[in-house]
Amino acid sequence: MTIGIDASRANKKEKTGVEWYSYFLIQEFKKIIPQNTRVILYSPAPLCEDLLPLPANWQVKVLRWPFRFWTLIRFSWEMLWHKPDILFVPSHIIPFFPPKWTFTTIHDIGFKRFPKSYNGLDRCLQNFGVWRALKKCEKIFTPSEFTKKELMDVYSFPEKNIISIHLAHNVQSPTLNIEEVLEKYGIKKPYLFYIGRLEKKKNIENLLKAVEGLGIDLALAGKPGFGFNSVKCQTSNVRYLGWVSQKDVSALIAGAEIFLFPSLYEGFGIPILEAFACGTPVITSNRASMPEVARDAALFVNPDNPEEIKNAITKILDNPELKQDLIEKGHKHCKEFSWQKCAEETFNEILKITL
Repeated sequence: MTIGIDASRANKKEKTGVEWYSYFLIQEFKKIIPQNTRVILYSPAPLCEDLLPLPANWQVKVLRWPFRFWTLIRFSWEMLWHKPDILFVPSHIIPFFPPKWTFTTIHDIGFKRFPKSYNGLDRCLQNFGVWRALKKCEKIFTPSEFTKKELMDVYSFPEKNIISIHLAHNVQSPTLNIEEVLEKYGIKKPYLFYIGRLEKKKNIENLLKAVEGLGIDLALAGKPGFGFNSVKCQTSNVRYLGWVSQKDVSALIAGAEIFLFPSLYEGFGIPILEAFACGTPVITSNRASMPEVARDAALFVNPDNPEEIKNAITKILDNPELKQDLIEKGHKHCKEFSWQKCAEETFNEILKITL
């Protein structure tokens, strides 16, 4: 039996949520896929060092393509002539001509709920990708019950064909070199912290309004997204850090007074678990997948109300006992999630259907 895995996202140097999901699943698959099973990783470029070495029964096929739409053109060409028995695509754009046993993960359908947060081409591509995945894949994985329900509600996709498996966090050693990292970015304590794409869907506009007049700095890490220029503000207490390496992210979260994540829409929300693992209290939204991920370990706010976000920040800053309670609950709660568990459940579901 041959299993093919799309490694294009896992192989990116600057990883965010979906890329980390792809990366950690591949790393955990190395430990659990039997040696008598051939595994092929497909990538548009040679594998980065962090994905190496590969087990003896694994190989990489570099499918070079200098233009856009690698999956729909170059990867599809490969599938036309050389299909594996099973194909797993960690993000929902699957190639044309997929094998019979094809599986993918649909992380969210934000382009449906917040169409103005995407340009026209991306919106069409995302919708086309989800539509084809639902039509062609044997089963669909989602990172949360929330996204599972979204697919059922919006696309009328049957529940029996959707498998919800929670993701995990990426934190390794969050307490190392905090002061060194803060100095690197010119950040002084105390400060608030956010990480994620900087765009309207992530609610950056209301987040910036919430911190006005609080007398504490806010550091935002992440790449600008669609519509960012219309919400960006230039004030002395807001720092834009750009993309930040995972090692630095852990230190920045660990050094913050509060981690702010009042997003309007998330399919899962890995940064919430990262903050829990780093011992930082979390304020997040009372909608989408956030309550499912955080449960009772965070303060929930209406993301449409900047004043409510501001009051929650003040509440934690002025109440050391509440802050400590949230930290302890977060530490305990994040231990329920692991990439090993995520990978094992994913692989077992694939085997259950194909064997």
